[in-house]
Amino acid sequence: MLAPPATEVERRPGRTHPPRMLLPSFTPRIRLVTGAALLGLAVLAVLPTARAEDAPGGDAPAAQPTPPRACVPLPGEKRLANVRQLTFGGENAEAYWSFDEKHLVFQSTRGEWPVDQIYVMDRDGKNVTRVSTGTGRTTCAYFMPGDERILFASTHMDSPEPPKVPEYDPRKLGYVWPLFASYDIYTAKADGTDVQPLVQNPGYDAEATVSPTGDRIVFTSTRDGDIELYSMAIDGSDVKRLTHEPGYDGGAFFSWDGKHIVWRAPDRDHLDVEGYRELLARHLVKPSALEIWIMAADGSGKRMITRNGAANFAPFWHPDGRHVIYASNVHDPRGANFELYLVDIETLETERVTWFERTRPGAHRSDDFDGFPMFTRDGKTLVWCSNRHNDKANETNVFVADWVAELPVDAETPEK
Repeated sequence: MLAPPATEVERRPGRTHPPRMLLPSFTPRIRLVTGAALLGLAVLAVLPTARAEDAPGGDAPAAQPTPPRACVPLPGEKRLANVRQLTFGGENAEAYWSFDEKHLVFQSTRGEWPVDQIYVMDRDGKNVTRVSTGTGRTTCAYFMPGDERILFASTHMDSPEPPKVPEYDPRKLGYVWPLFASYDIYTAKADGTDVQPLVQNPGYDAEATVSPTGDRIVFTSTRDGDIELYSMAIDGSDVKRLTHEPGYDGGAFFSWDGKHIVWRAPDRDHLDVEGYRELLARHLVKPSALEIWIMAADGSGKRMITRNGAANFAPFWHPDGRHVIYASNVHDPRGANFELYLVDIETLETERVTWFERTRPGAHRSDDFDGFPMFTRDGKTLVWCSNRHNDKANETNVFVADWVAELPVDAETPEK
């Protein structure tokens, strides 16, 4: 799962990964059999209580209110109808549809877990089940073809404890993301059993997503010394490097026909390469200026489709192949209010989709967040994550809405 002081983006680097975005996300293959079980037992032994959701495959306790909860689109949100809230409380992000679109996989910090773990739920928010081991730190989950297995990144084989954030002085560096070198890519059955490594390589491997055609995976790795995009076959073979320019490349998604990729990366013409490499040596990345790019699935034809100098992240293809939806703070580049935008990849005409700007007394600007959008295959439904309707500061929840493809003639002109 992608600008100071963007609190939500900081938590979700994987795509966090940001939040996506470390978001926002090999070839050596080691079978994980007893190791995961032993690590799991070690952690469960020190937990104060044991609950159903604490074991892979366990159901999370029902939250109140019971999902889904109907919500009214905010003024200006002409593209959204029949909005429903699926999660309630905690930090929930990067919710992505299964291939049959009956379920969602997402990462969540909830209950006693100090960092994100991976969960699945029905498309109405019910029947939440943990998939990851409950140890280490996880991010960037996605359904594999057939929906029987889940792809995700985790640090659990390095240590049952979450990795420590590298030390740095925020007064000197500003807002940065940590790149945890202990992230590797795993798959597990959708019920949380049979955790198996898919990518185990020195350095950061995460931010993996699967082509809708079911034949390739795109992911981010530091295996060659820079933060680059790679693709591989579903079984982890046939690894191909897609990007070769200095700077962070991550948060990638295939188009619906599998022929193109959208991702986030800096404007190469304005990248401080020396400063970037100094931070990378400390396992840090500064994400305050990332643009949205597209390319062919083989890495050719790279083209930047935003050029606004803001923190743009979490891009996803509309099924028409002509538009990309993404999150950005372009309306306030020095602030932390992220909204969803829709861009035409040919004309570059841009439309603002969400209009969540906190107005209640005492609210924090960093609570104004909409991000991690994903359409269904028919383009009729959108899932995304937002701070709207939260009960506490920094809560992020999962929402779905019907997508209004044709705006009424009398609809207000969207902000460009």
